Amino acid sequence: MAVTVEHIAVNVADPVAMASWYCEHLGMQVVRQGDPPASMHFLADASGRVILEIYNALPDDVPDYGSMKPLVLHIAFASQDAEADFERLVAAGALAVSDGVGVNADGDHMAMLRDPWGMTVQLCQRVVPMP
Repeated sequence: MAVTVEHIAVNVADPVAMASWYCEHLGMQVVRQGDPPASMHFLADASGRVILEIYNALPDDVPDYGSMKPLVLHIAFASQDAEADFERLVAAGALAVSDGVGVNADGDHMAMLRDPWGMTVQLCQRVVPMP
């Protein structure tokens, strides 16, 4: 039996504000949302195929994302211009984790930031895009 991923979900402190920031600064769009107290928001990327759910159903169980090492959990976004996106997101309140945009052995331009709630966001400008 083959299945597909419907969505990835993370418990966050302020899903309403976070959804707004992700829509404004990362081009995501709300495709479904719920009322408080959970205030769940399903956010779709530009392709409409990748869905991220952010919610606050368990306020006492929101991880301290800001204290996690960036590679433990991160949300990676494909970028056409990682340098410009990096600068734009820092101006919008993201915190730089990496020292700007680096280039890996494959020639991919990569950068790590934290959104205003501490979640790690990775920018990936790949030589060979993911399918």
